Amino acid sequence: MNKRFSPKILALAVSAQVAFTAGYSQLTHAQSGADQLEEVVVTGTRREARSVFDSAAPIDVIGGEEFRNQGASDMTTLLRNSVPSYNVNNQPISDAATVVRPANMRGLASDHTLVLVNSKRRHRAAVISWLGNGVNDGAQGPDISVIPSIAVKQVEVLRDGAAAQYGSDAIAGIVNFILKDYAEGGSIEAKYGEYTEESDEALWSVAGNIGLPFTSEGFFNASFEYGEADPTSRSVQRDDAAALIAGGNTEVKNPAQIWGNPEIEEDLKTFFNMGLALDSSKEWYAFGNYASKTVTGGFYFRNPDTREAVFAGGDGKRLVGDETGDMSGNCPTDLDPSDTAGLEAVIADPNCYVFNEDFPGGFTPNFGADTEDVSLVTGVRGTADNGLAWDVSAGVGYNEADYFIVNTVNASLGSASPTEFDPGSYSQFEKNFNVDLSYPVEVSFFASDLNIAGGFEWRDEEFEIGIGDEASWTVGPLADQGFSAASNGFPGFGPIAEGDWSRSNIAAYVDFEADVTDSLLVAAALRWEDFDDFGTTTNGKIAAHWQIVDSLAVRGTYSTGFRAPTPGQSNAYNVSTEFNLATNELENNGTIPASSTVAALRGGKDLDPEESTNYTAGVIWQLGDFSVTVDYFNIDLEDRLGVSQNFVLTEAERQALIDAGVAGANSLQTFRFFTNGIETNTEGFDVVATYMLDSSVGVTNFNLAYNQTETSVEDFVPGIIDDVRIQELEEALPETRWNLMANHTMNNWRFMARYSYYDDWYDSEDTLTYDGYGLFDAEVGYTFDAGISLVVGSNNITDETPDKNPNAAAGVGNQYSQWAPGGFNGRFVYTRLIYDF
Repeated sequence: MNKRFSPKILALAVSAQVAFTAGYSQLTHAQSGADQLEEVVVTGTRREARSVFDSAAPIDVIGGEEFRNQGASDMTTLLRNSVPSYNVNNQPISDAATVVRPANMRGLASDHTLVLVNSKRRHRAAVISWLGNGVNDGAQGPDISVIPSIAVKQVEVLRDGAAAQYGSDAIAGIVNFILKDYAEGGSIEAKYGEYTEESDEALWSVAGNIGLPFTSEGFFNASFEYGEADPTSRSVQRDDAAALIAGGNTEVKNPAQIWGNPEIEEDLKTFFNMGLALDSSKEWYAFGNYASKTVTGGFYFRNPDTREAVFAGGDGKRLVGDETGDMSGNCPTDLDPSDTAGLEAVIADPNCYVFNEDFPGGFTPNFGADTEDVSLVTGVRGTADNGLAWDVSAGVGYNEADYFIVNTVNASLGSASPTEFDPGSYSQFEKNFNVDLSYPVEVSFFASDLNIAGGFEWRDEEFEIGIGDEASWTVGPLADQGFSAASNGFPGFGPIAEGDWSRSNIAAYVDFEADVTDSLLVAAALRWEDFDDFGTTTNGKIAAHWQIVDSLAVRGTYSTGFRAPTPGQSNAYNVSTEFNLATNELENNGTIPASSTVAALRGGKDLDPEESTNYTAGVIWQLGDFSVTVDYFNIDLEDRLGVSQNFVLTEAERQALIDAGVAGANSLQTFRFFTNGIETNTEGFDVVATYMLDSSVGVTNFNLAYNQTETSVEDFVPGIIDDVRIQELEEALPETRWNLMANHTMNNWRFMARYSYYDDWYDSEDTLTYDGYGLFDAEVGYTFDAGISLVVGSNNITDETPDKNPNAAAGVGNQYSQWAPGGFNGRFVYTRLIYDF
């Protein structure tokens, strides 16, 4: 595994190096549900910060300490446990999606949610999720797993379309991570946990945060987390592998193929946040991060008798390569896989080669990536004497996934093939410049000033494909004899496939907000954006909040939105090995640019931006310590971007892909491409209810969060979108999710219990609909007088698992659906030791 460190990332890493000095963080108990509802938020408004109860759009506020009241360390999983409309899966064998797991909010793809840090746009990951159970196929969203939970003061989740306010991607909503800004205090935390089914499936991490003064007028707050996670296995032996063992092949592993969480090594996450008052009206600020990790996952088993283009020919006979160079070896071409003596004779012949010689039990590749992520944002903000608030900022972000694949071959190289490859890399580099202004204007007949906000944004993003080592993409001498070229499982990026593509855009917006009366808030926004490759788009939003009586309010929004395809989605090639349940064989499926000649033959054309129409309507009721919000949402998405159905390649199309430099194209069976050929409607509602009970035995906070989301395909292009793709979009995610949590504090003790339920879902790879299931989590903690806290807990304490896959043995050995929304690993127990100072 050769790990490249580019000049871009080196420069950014130097800028963010201060984050490595991080140590410790402040720990507080979870806030009550009622307190959370009244939490002050900045997301969704450019007026002064307001409470959740007064907002015109639904917003969840999650304190950073709530994340640390869980056993997991990955921010993606932590959000899933706290926001019911947020879904994420384990992604055990999903190509690059295993490296950066895609997440869904309100049933849409991961890149339909805009991610902010300190209200500034976060750069997207380089990884494109080629395999995502349909909903995420082809999505390219940010990697929020690089954010350590200990760095977060609170997370604000705006569950509403906000493209008119914040720009592209904010169709499903916004997740805004607010970093800690303490100038003193801190803590350090150590965490260890393991799955009880297997003793060697552990996870550990150490994390810390420290707040320091930055001169007498500022602060410097730094955080780190470092840890590792063992791989898990929830596999059963495949029937074909079991048959090989029964037939006397002792080299086949049991299980031959692993399904489970990937292995994560050297998982380093750092963040810093700092500010300095320049005078009484101006402040300089900066924040950034550096993160790196190595992720390794499994792939499909290559059967030593039947895997075409490696062990077998298209006629089912043993594939024997003649390595003489002039075909003078007279190697057999009709050798039956059951002919043991014939196989031994071929192995003994120096002129002939079969991969059974080096892989008598077949092989299962391991695929992964070394990833690096770095960002830096800095700016100055202030308020003029006339009340004009201004903020000028610039930021850069970089993400790279340098892929590797081991325990595999480039079959066309025969006996000269290595077994480890560097297939190349994806990288994403983004630059942002923003000017934001806000000015209150007195209007005599309004109950408040009319806040007028406006601003300008310039953004540039660049996607690059880095070339792999030659063995990972070259076409070797045995290709003409039927052996597949390129690294088997994930072909490398060759000289024609490598390249970089960029796009710039500018935007201007205007925003109005005021209390028209003491009980009526009205807001409106308009945003114009121009892309150098897609042209212009204009989007708007109106919102209102009416306080009917002190305890009851209603709110609603209407907006239009958009999302522009990324340079990566417009230009990247990929080849994925997928299992065909109908034939019980592996197939190489290529994803090619929509503008390519081959895609054009099947209806492919240049991509357009997605366009959305969102509206919400909600009710807020608050009575003493009890609060409940109910919000309905409806999202129409036109020109929805995704991948087409799979098309069977003709020989002419295969040759055209070879000529275009698509690695492994000589062994492709099918292909697909990005398309705007879908229109969907997503609707549902969210319920959030909180209650605080203060009694003689302590304080108990109850929180219920319920989400129901349903997506329907309203229109599609026949011949490009098939029934499987439609079913994936409509049924791959659970329509209903809810959780109920109770948090009780009593003197130095704290007790937490949470039940989470996930409705049924469709697995397109198993072609099954699985029943829903629920998980129960519990935790108890005690704080000693010296500032030391000890916490023990369990996720999925009752060891629940989803329904078993009835076709696991006959298929690829996955005991459970890989898309199980609450995971499939069973009980996880953990302990945390925390020191506050």
